[in-house]
Amino acid sequence: MAEIETRLTNCFATAFPELKAQEIPSVSAGSLASWDSLAGITLISLIEEEFGISISPDDVPDLISFELIADYLRRTQSEGAK
Repeated sequence: MAEIETRLTNCFATAFPELKAQEIPSVSAGSLASWDSLAGITLISLIEEEFGISISPDDVPDLISFELIADYLRRTQSEGAK
């Protein structure tokens, strides 16, 4: 697993301790009952801390799955590298 996915998996594992590691890459807000607004805020905070970024409140509504968040982080890192 690439570095972003590994670090993101750790964030998800902290926010959603009931998930098994192999379940995390396919999880989304729609598939996980415990992903409510508070859990979403917690997850975003964990991601910001882990990756040393600030996620715009305008972007948060689109970050509703592991894959979408991973894509967002890859874009953020590639833009930061330019």
